[in-house]
Amino acid sequence: MPQEQYAHRSTMQTSEGPQVYKVGIYGWRKRCLYFFVLLLMILILVNLAMTIWILKVMNFTIDGMGNLRITEKGLKLEGDSEFLKPLYAKEIRSRPGNPLYFQSARNVTVNILNEKTKVLTRLVTGPQAVEAHSQKFEVKTLSGKLLFSADDNEVVVGAERLRVLGAEGTVFPKSIETPNVRADPFKELR
Repeated sequence: MPQEQYAHRSTMQTSEGPQVYKVGIYGWRKRCLYFFVLLLMILILVNLAMTIWILKVMNFTIDGMGNLRITEKGLKLEGDSEFLKPLYAKEIRSRPGNPLYFQSARNVTVNILNEKTKVLTRLVTGPQAVEAHSQKFEVKTLSGKLLFSADDNEVVVGAERLRVLGAEGTVFPKSIETPNVRADPFKELR
């Protein structure tokens, strides 16, 4: 009996006729939804355009970005570059046959650090002087012959000939030892 009542109720018509229910969003809600979808599409297009513009301006490629190229040996930087913070590298070299330039408004400092990041050796080239801070300083020829060496205990001049060109010559407060002292040719020794 309940099934018959159910069937009877479903076929009943109201006095106003069949009711139709609208499914969906209508009116101002529909306009707001379309507005937000349109706004989202515009933002996606602007974002895509700016991404393409940044890729174009920064010269992004598969190999790297701008003058910076990624190689199997590391990074390769072509052209002039400016570093605002310290640069840490295992090796810096120029292209074969081209010089390597360092330019600075004040000085260029090269530090050699140990494993505990303590400075062992420092080379400072400034506008007034070149300073080397280390335990020992050496100047050698291309063949490896020692020309000059200095440390806390002694200064060694390894050249075959030492010339002092100052107007006053040189002054030694204590004794010196040499196998030969001579003047320039046709000049007297004083």
